[in-house]
Amino acid sequence: MLQAFSAQVDAAIEVRSSSCLGQCGNGPMVLVLPDQVWYSAVQPIEVTIVVDRHLHHDQPVCNLLYRKFHPPSL
Repeated sequence: MLQAFSAQVDAAIEVRSSSCLGQCGNGPMVLVLPDQVWYSAVQPIEVTIVVDRHLHHDQPVCNLLYRKFHPPSL
């Protein structure tokens, strides 16, 4: 995942690896800071979507959100 994100972003976006975020059983996990948006079970093919929609256009990718921290709206 780290390599997939690093290949997709420009120099204005920093990509970092992390140790376990306490949700490893739901991974691969992606945490977007400073937004505090968590994505779970992200697959390499979905990286382009996260980069384009969230990182470039500030629109979270609803179907990838980690529902424990981002429950669906009623």
